[in-house]
Amino acid sequence: MIGTGASAIQFIPEIAERAGHVDVFQRTPPWIQPRPDVPVPARVRETFASSPLAARVVRDALYWLLEARGLGFVVNPKLMAPQEQLARWHIEKQIADPELRKAVTPDYTIGCKRILLSSDYYPALQRPNVDLITDDITGITETAVITADGTAHETDVIIYATGFRVVESVTGLNVAGRDGRKLTPDTLEAYHGITLAGFPNFFMLLGPNTGLGHTSVVFMIESQIHHIMSCLRRLARDEADTIEVREPVLRHYNRELQRRLRRAVWSEGGCRSWYLDADGVNRALWPGFTFEYWARTRRARRSAYTVAP
Repeated sequence: MIGTGASAIQFIPEIAERAGHVDVFQRTPPWIQPRPDVPVPARVRETFASSPLAARVVRDALYWLLEARGLGFVVNPKLMAPQEQLARWHIEKQIADPELRKAVTPDYTIGCKRILLSSDYYPALQRPNVDLITDDITGITETAVITADGTAHETDVIIYATGFRVVESVTGLNVAGRDGRKLTPDTLEAYHGITLAGFPNFFMLLGPNTGLGHTSVVFMIESQIHHIMSCLRRLARDEADTIEVREPVLRHYNRELQRRLRRAVWSEGGCRSWYLDADGVNRALWPGFTFEYWARTRRARRSAYTVAP
């Protein structure tokens, strides 16, 4: 098993129950907090079914509880201390071996990389048939994974969970704009992560800088859909054929966005993650609160767009 990110910590506990032996190769340990999954009692479900208002109150409470975490992400990284304390408590509660505790404890500010949720990953690492390996991988043969200390770790199957490239997931789209303009990593900037200059009538969901680290991204998707519908209504009202964000508006928006990102936790202490591109530019995450994004995207401002026949 190569990798210890969001996917890996979900299937390592499952694999460990079935495989004869599992070697887990870790490059950088993630911060992990307990997964808050609990059964919802029948009485509570009945209350929600009979009282939509009660369900709404609970949902709103959860929303604002998670939204409050954004203070540490985008206002002041020092405010991430309670989140780190929870993760450290989780390690201490689930792992008795001091060497293993040390191996799974990150040395970077929590939030810099994706915070993971799991209550069965640390127990899986302590199974007698599981080994956590932190030495660098230097080679792979037909029968083994070779690490920097010269050890050949015999293997039948290798599972890669080594992350993905966020920017390339967009630039890999086979889309051409006006005059053959292409989506490229060095020019990938979108207004609210939705529209691009030079690409009329082109809209994205979960485009650049709309990911989140503190709450559900579904809220962002819903806001984006509302914004797109507002653009389409503008087209219909003007009986126009195309709508496209203005280049100066796009440039101003992204300058301000990158300025805010430089103060956020994802740039703390030289942190590196898949949130950043090869030049260290964060093109993945939104540097604010979701209610702020919702307010900004509720309506497509006529001054921000060129609407043409």
